[in-house]
Amino acid sequence: MINSMELVDNIVKYVPEAGEVAFWWIGQLGYIVKMAAATLCFDAYLAPAPHRRVGPMFAPGEMGFVDFVFGSHDHSDHIDHSAWPGIAVAAPKARFVAPIKFVGQLSGEFGIPQERFIGLDEGMAFTDPSLPGLRIQAIAAAHEFLAPDPITGLHDSLGFIVDAGGVRIYHSGDCCKYEGLETKLLSNRPIDLMFIPINGRDAVRYTSHCIGNMSFAEAVDLAGAVAPRLAVPGHYEMFSNNSEDPAKFTDYLAAKYPGQKSWVGGHGERVVLGR
Repeated sequence: MINSMELVDNIVKYVPEAGEVAFWWIGQLGYIVKMAAATLCFDAYLAPAPHRRVGPMFAPGEMGFVDFVFGSHDHSDHIDHSAWPGIAVAAPKARFVAPIKFVGQLSGEFGIPQERFIGLDEGMAFTDPSLPGLRIQAIAAAHEFLAPDPITGLHDSLGFIVDAGGVRIYHSGDCCKYEGLETKLLSNRPIDLMFIPINGRDAVRYTSHCIGNMSFAEAVDLAGAVAPRLAVPGHYEMFSNNSEDPAKFTDYLAAKYPGQKSWVGGHGERVVLGR
């Protein structure tokens, strides 16, 4: 596996052209995505732990290259409480994107000024005049239920649609397939790059408080309905009690939706989606 210095060097030195996007899988549902407008970090899980099957790809202090850090929901493998304060120091201009329900709590705990957070919820979007063409939109994620807070209506779990430089990215966060999700993803313009979990769910995991996601078959059907230029399955390799074989996803996708492109590869490998 590539070491952290090589990975950081690979990310920093790569310069995407307009309309091009590069990404690096850093484990679980974590990705570094580099576009001409910005470098994005989705759901980075960097804490060392004995139950990890794949070690952290780099340390928080090595992440000075990021512009936006996304946390889809407040589970440690998606919002890493041990990592965000270090990232904030290493990348002093980075913004942190999270469910608005948790922003006050996270800001206080991490010591990160609240103005550095972008708090979002279903239907909310962020734009910045200094970054023309960049738009971050939140959509609700069903993990394992689609259950907004009965008082505030705010969601614990989100997915994100990011538009920049003519490229549209969807990162689902932990999510099950639910009615209307495809319609949200097909609004306005097609998805170019889709990151989705495939580890599934069952009674054993649920009763042990391991909340589930879409199965490989459900993920295949979502990819088939949305037809992104590239579908990327994740969240299948980190924990022995919450894993899946990605070949089931790729084989079923090839059989059911021939022509739909997908990527399954190694951690730290650079993948480029051209114009």
